[in-house]
Amino acid sequence: MKTPGSYDWERSAAKWLRELVPARYASYPALLRHPVLLARHAQIQVQNEVRVARTALQTARADLPRLGMPESVIEHTIKMYAAEVMQLQHIARSVRAVTQALVDQNGR
Repeated sequence: MKTPGSYDWERSAAKWLRELVPARYASYPALLRHPVLLARHAQIQVQNEVRVARTALQTARADLPRLGMPESVIEHTIKMYAAEVMQLQHIARSVRAVTQALVDQNGR
């Protein structure tokens, strides 16, 4: 994605944001025409993904043994969810920054 303010950055941002939402949303005309709406939806999407990953992480130790998962798989899964939470939090911060840049750009 290009840096906000650089040539064609809004198109670059919209392309990146479309990758963060389910494909069916990425094709809605309102979201295609208004990158700020797309950014808003991406924020909601990523926030929910963070919640899902946190829930999966918090419940793995209790739930996975009942599903017959061996300890080695449980440990690997916990590490995977912890890494995913961190990655999603980074993406969430980036989406917020892009959203603010789009709002600032449109407010001019």
